[in-house]
Amino acid sequence: MTAAEPPEDALARVVHQEWGRLVALLLARFRRLDLVEDALADAVEAASRTWPADGVPDNPAGWLMTAARRRVVDRLRTEEVARRRLPLLATDVERTQEGARAMADGGTLVEDDVLRLVLMCAHPALAREAASALSLRLVLGVPTADIARLFLVPEPTMAARITRAKKRIVGAGIPFAVPDASALPERLDVVAQTAYLAFTAGYSPGAGPDLLRAELSGEAIRLVRVVLALRPDEPALVALLALVLLQHSRRDARAHAGRLVLLADQDRTRWRHDEIAEAMRLLATPSLTGPLTPLAASYLLQARIAAEHATAPTAEATRWDRVVELYDLLLRVAPSPAARLARAVAVAEHRGAAAGLAALEGLEMADSHRPAAVRAELLSRAGDTDAARAAYDQAIAACRNEVEREFLVGRREGL
Repeated sequence: MTAAEPPEDALARVVHQEWGRLVALLLARFRRLDLVEDALADAVEAASRTWPADGVPDNPAGWLMTAARRRVVDRLRTEEVARRRLPLLATDVERTQEGARAMADGGTLVEDDVLRLVLMCAHPALAREAASALSLRLVLGVPTADIARLFLVPEPTMAARITRAKKRIVGAGIPFAVPDASALPERLDVVAQTAYLAFTAGYSPGAGPDLLRAELSGEAIRLVRVVLALRPDEPALVALLALVLLQHSRRDARAHAGRLVLLADQDRTRWRHDEIAEAMRLLATPSLTGPLTPLAASYLLQARIAAEHATAPTAEATRWDRVVELYDLLLRVAPSPAARLARAVAVAEHRGAAAGLAALEGLEMADSHRPAAVRAELLSRAGDTDAARAAYDQAIAACRNEVEREFLVGRREGL
């Protein structure tokens, strides 16, 4: 934090960076998922009111921790459960109390506490989608609306799913602890999916003023690294780290003067070539050459697609024929509307706008503006200006990201 950082920016940064650690610490101490998240949300709301008037505290995370802890205690007193607390989660109380004192004094919580929270959410008692959704909300603080968009469901549906997952954790007495090595494999796929979705939420926010949330994407990458350290030869994690590094490497070139810059127009000298080099080394590791699970194969194919873009010296030199072939494989391994949309773009680059439009036929993505935006661009290339304007209107109406909406408005006005 710099001296000139506005209070609202400082709060947003601390929430992005510390949400998972604060949740982990509060949960370990109080063992009440419902109270912990509500109390932390209340603390953030209080900070939004007091920090602009009183100034940003020297230890913002400690301030939030103290405020949230007081709110939990107040609720416990109100409910008169302080004397009747049940051992709903197995915790190391003395250790977490030491962690609380360390954070209050300006220290940081050890990484294992965040890992414990992630692995708790990944318990096999929870359905995979519910586990990932709960991790996104609790560990990384992703808004429920964005989680719903990632899973292509309405926001109320996702809110109910997260609530049920919390109740399931409490009701099943799922321990807040790292399982032994024998239990890790059955949870790593969920952790990997969570990190992948968190990266997507940061790399392409569905709503708000930001084109990307680099902090969230960076935290997702950190999570992959932490778990990969436990299982360094796990193919899904190796492939996923390569994928997110390749995507993240372009973050500095995706916008200019607050405006969206398409991949073809990006200044490739601004890409993080050290991250690209690391990803390419990962793609060459022996663990990716043998038989793969569908999840690992999905990440590997996506990483190879990203590598085609990352290693092409210019946009014109991109091997779109290879990209289309990789998408064809991906759709066989892990079919999804997003993969179909991306394949249609690649087909258009390889075979022309008409072929791209044909590949888009019948494609629907709930609450997403992107199919209409791609259709508008291809119709424009095909010379059907009226249809392109109508498609742009549809995309603009559905778009909730301000930077992307401004880009679409500009494209429509240019027709």
